[in-house]
Amino acid sequence: MPLSGELFVGAQRVAKPETVFAKNPATGETLQPGFSAAGTAEVDRACALAKEAFDVYRNIDSETRARFLETIADNIMTLGDELLERANAETGLPLARLTGERGRTVNQLKLFATELRLQGWQGIRVDPALPDRKPLPRADLRMRKIAIGPVVVFGASNFPLAFSVAGGDTASALAAGCPVIVKGHSAHLGTSELVASAIAAAVKTCKLPEGVFSLLNGNSRQLGTSLVAHPVVKAVGFTGSRSGGMALFNVANSRPDPIPVYAEMSSINPVILLPNALKNRAEKIAADFVVSLTMVSANFVLIQVS
Repeated sequence: MPLSGELFVGAQRVAKPETVFAKNPATGETLQPGFSAAGTAEVDRACALAKEAFDVYRNIDSETRARFLETIADNIMTLGDELLERANAETGLPLARLTGERGRTVNQLKLFATELRLQGWQGIRVDPALPDRKPLPRADLRMRKIAIGPVVVFGASNFPLAFSVAGGDTASALAAGCPVIVKGHSAHLGTSELVASAIAAAVKTCKLPEGVFSLLNGNSRQLGTSLVAHPVVKAVGFTGSRSGGMALFNVANSRPDPIPVYAEMSSINPVILLPNALKNRAEKIAADFVVSLTMVSANFVLIQVS
């Protein structure tokens, strides 16, 4: 599938002259094509479409939403090696790792489809009326969980599939009945477009409102903050740095109607080196450490215990 570099604003593909480029981290090569950067008009349009879609989508039956998630999963698999090869070029992650991450992404979508069919996620409670209760009768009381509204999801840099366009945040929001606007990560723009095409095709196949899904790209911080500040948006999913996450958290809390930010930020994995291990296995530990560091792009703090 040729990459276009266009934005996904509902069902419309939008090309703009402002372009951003992905780079191969292993070679420094600038990858083609250039990708359009969303501005205020695209943010407003995506949010308007999400608002229009919300009441319809949240009231669609669970079976239809389950089939929608499964269709996304099938479409991702249909992309085949093209998806893995582009992700490899944009991230430097090994094909084996990316193959496993694709499986995780697909399985997440199918897991939420299963939960939709089981219906337990609604948390339904019914306390029937007790008209003869003394000293006062009790009214019929019912409670269930409902969708909160359109959700903005920020793609993660180190997981181009499982925590990105169709990752866990997107899957859970769509399962709950919330339209999703994804702010794509600039490190894997082509990967994001391919996955977005899989979601957009599923929206069409399942005959859902077009505003159920949009993908907006751009390097500026203004794009992310304008999405979080938009009055249509009712929740945020974020995986990334503490500084970025807290900036969005502050925007979300400064709104006239504060919204929740579900964030995984700035994880640090300590590695503790004990004296005997260093004495007996220093070279192997060093080699294993480098493999672990470069394979998953994680953050480590070395602690030597003497």
